[in-house]
Amino acid sequence: MFNIHIASRSEQGARQGNEDDLRHGLSSVGWYAVVADGAGGHRRGDEAAHRAVSCIEALLSDDTLSFTPANLTYAVRSAHAEVQGHQDSQKLDARMHCTVVVLWIEPLANYALWTHVGDSRLYRVRQGISELMTVDDSVVQRMVRAGLISAEQASTHPQKNQLLSALGIEGDVHPHTVVRPVELRDGDAFLLCTDGWWEPLDGVSLAATMAASQNPTEWLDRMQRHIEHRANPKQDNFSAVAVWIGDPSEVTQCGPDDTVPRM
Repeated sequence: MFNIHIASRSEQGARQGNEDDLRHGLSSVGWYAVVADGAGGHRRGDEAAHRAVSCIEALLSDDTLSFTPANLTYAVRSAHAEVQGHQDSQKLDARMHCTVVVLWIEPLANYALWTHVGDSRLYRVRQGISELMTVDDSVVQRMVRAGLISAEQASTHPQKNQLLSALGIEGDVHPHTVVRPVELRDGDAFLLCTDGWWEPLDGVSLAATMAASQNPTEWLDRMQRHIEHRANPKQDNFSAVAVWIGDPSEVTQCGPDDTVPRM
């Protein structure tokens, strides 16, 4: 059984309010971390994010809920229904929405499950290599996967913030849940984050800042300094949860070629 260490951060950025929300903790069912981002440009995005993470946290803390992909998907769909049930308008531009990403670790800390809807992301750093474990529900990501544009072009594309799915939309959502539990290794590090956090960073920065840190709080500190150093006058809210399995500061060492990310 590995020791689990978790830290979190949520910052307003250059916005007038913070529409991100997050939760993390431990129950008899295991460890959980949830990050949500109220959709920009839609009214009550902060409420959507709050309702979503509260609903998912309650379900993942339920002693009767077994650790399965189906139950994780159920938790996200329940959050979708919760947001849908509190809409106060049928006008599309007045509906509240949010993205979500969830990490769930079973009590013995040998396996993890994860899921997401929208463009909030999950990264894993293993042996000095960062890897994006989720695929954005976005217009530009679909264009990248189709070979129509490059990842570099996607970062400046005018439709880069246009989502294809989010909690609170009309109809159903289809959470991208892993089909089976994924084995954890001593020294794995996970980062759940909103687009305001991941957009200013890259895989090399994620791995390098983690390798220079002694704990997840310090890792978040280093990444936050990187984001704030850019001084983006339009900086979005930026939020993240860092989860360390064992002690990555000892187990995960960056070699000469280990900072190349697998994106």
